[in-house]
Amino acid sequence: MATETLKSDTGAGGTSVIRRVLLDNGALSALVVLVVAMSLLSGDFLTTQNLLNVGVQAAVTAILAFGVTFVIVSAGIDLSVGSVAALSATVLAWSATSAGVPVVLAVILAIVTGIACGFVNGALISYGKLPPFIATLAMLSIARGLSLVISQGSPIAFPDSVSRLGDTLGGWLPVPVLVMIAMGLITALILGRTFIGRSMYAIGGNEEAARLSGLRVKRQKIVIYALSGLFAAVAGIVLASRLVSAQPQAAQGYELDAIAAVVIGGASLAGGVGKASGTLIGALILAVLRNGLNLLSVSAFWQQVVIGVVIALAVLLDTLRRKAGSGAASSAGAAPGAPGAGRKGAFKFAGAALAVALVVGGVSYFNSGSSGGTTKVGMSLSTLNNPFFVQMKDGAQAEGKKAGIDLTVTDAQNDASQQANQLQNFTSSGVSSIIVNPVDSDAVGPGVRSANKADIPVIAADRGVNKADAAALVASDNVAGGKLAADALADKLGGKGSIVILQGTAGTSASRERGAGFAEGLKAYPDIKVVAKQPADFDRTKGLDVMTNLVQSHPGITGVFAENDEMALGAVKALGTKAGKSVSVVGFDGTPDGLKAVEAGTLYASVAQQPSELGRIAVQNAVKAAKGEKVEKTVKVPVKVVTRENVADFS
Repeated sequence: MATETLKSDTGAGGTSVIRRVLLDNGALSALVVLVVAMSLLSGDFLTTQNLLNVGVQAAVTAILAFGVTFVIVSAGIDLSVGSVAALSATVLAWSATSAGVPVVLAVILAIVTGIACGFVNGALISYGKLPPFIATLAMLSIARGLSLVISQGSPIAFPDSVSRLGDTLGGWLPVPVLVMIAMGLITALILGRTFIGRSMYAIGGNEEAARLSGLRVKRQKIVIYALSGLFAAVAGIVLASRLVSAQPQAAQGYELDAIAAVVIGGASLAGGVGKASGTLIGALILAVLRNGLNLLSVSAFWQQVVIGVVIALAVLLDTLRRKAGSGAASSAGAAPGAPGAGRKGAFKFAGAALAVALVVGGVSYFNSGSSGGTTKVGMSLSTLNNPFFVQMKDGAQAEGKKAGIDLTVTDAQNDASQQANQLQNFTSSGVSSIIVNPVDSDAVGPGVRSANKADIPVIAADRGVNKADAAALVASDNVAGGKLAADALADKLGGKGSIVILQGTAGTSASRERGAGFAEGLKAYPDIKVVAKQPADFDRTKGLDVMTNLVQSHPGITGVFAENDEMALGAVKALGTKAGKSVSVVGFDGTPDGLKAVEAGTLYASVAQQPSELGRIAVQNAVKAAKGEKVEKTVKVPVKVVTRENVADFS
């Protein structure tokens, strides 16, 4: 009998090992499936350079997620890590530049800032009895606000010595990847080999039992959240190093990616379960998805859908794995790995894995941004959550189709780091030329320099590129447009009155330039007083809310300047019957909705930039540069003030 059992076990050894790898490591299995799928769908994916790109792109999310792992294992949540990362980087940059603090001390201050934010979170939760969701949500707002206050809404140049964290060793090994590995090892050590690590599992498993066992739960929670803040600070420094500047709006939404990475990696939001290796795999899954979808030319809009679906499937795969494992154990009694249960689990795994592959492959096939041409051009837009840039995309795609080129358009979602990743992906995939509409002119520099080294010409659209070589700048003059807006509003008001200004997203070059041009133009009209300035983030809903509040505090205003049409339309809605009668509103961009409002008389004027024309001309110059033809260094797209008298010419 013993001999027979031994033979049976030996013969099934290989199958058993494979099954255990597949069923006991759901996140790893999902990552393998994704890598195989991307490799089959794109010949540019499985290259050394691109795999290093994936590592770099995963680094910041992974470091944040390692810190969040501590919190989730202890049955908590931390929504503040993205804002804390931005604040820590801003403190470092401001200390080392404006305050003149030695760089080493500035780095220590940044780390202390992260720890302090985590300490406050832990204290509010432990002693203030606030739910973790509320406490960390408050810190999310506080840290982001402090970052904007310190930086005055503008990016701050990062010290060169610290910026080396964003470089490579030996010209090929990315330092961010090394930092990610180091922080992962520290996380694994803390979770597996320290008292605080064991306390996290105990608190997450049963907090009351942990307290009754003698653990000082309140103090432990403070330490746990302080560790999360520490890791957030490191992530912020690495992120700012990659961008060579501290962005006050950096890492927005990264807390959700970090939480997703931890959960995908097998941790439970109920607490008591989680490990560093799983978190790393979760971060890599997100990075592989974004990288691969860029390489596959999947539409920027569909990318968000695919990422959401695959995240859900990856977690589903892990759930099925757990059920299959428990089912096998319960049904096998004296025979671990009973055939029926194991087979059923394997089928479930195969089904989920196949679904992941089909989603990625199907969407990339049916919704590719490619036009099938031979010349490959990559275009990274700052955002597609704004009609102006949607029009720019439409104009670019129309010109790309006309020219017969393969144009891939990506959406950076106003995230300088994500745009840096997209430029990396374009460079490694060997596009003929790149068009970039920078989220920030400084932050885009390293990505453009990488393209320069690869001899890929870069065309800047709408906003310039600093500290790198752009073959051409195709843009409207935002400063000149701001002056035109000032003249138009002053003319309508007869040179006197009280006005408010709705500003765009703090820190963006478009907001700075339009605001500076308007302020310069307004100097010629001393009887016009600016009674309030408030940011509304280029968003119509925020424009409505901000304008509603300003009308309450300044009921006598006679004019409004909004730095884009979306905010202007929100202001028009807030003003109601006053718009176009007692209050004149001037917008910027000349979007279709803006022009309709001008025609209706509710919006007095808009400074039209002709974004479709801008996109079309950018593609024309990108094709010329790809062919080695000469392009003009600066190509200006005319701006004009559109009023009711001439709106028909633009509509």
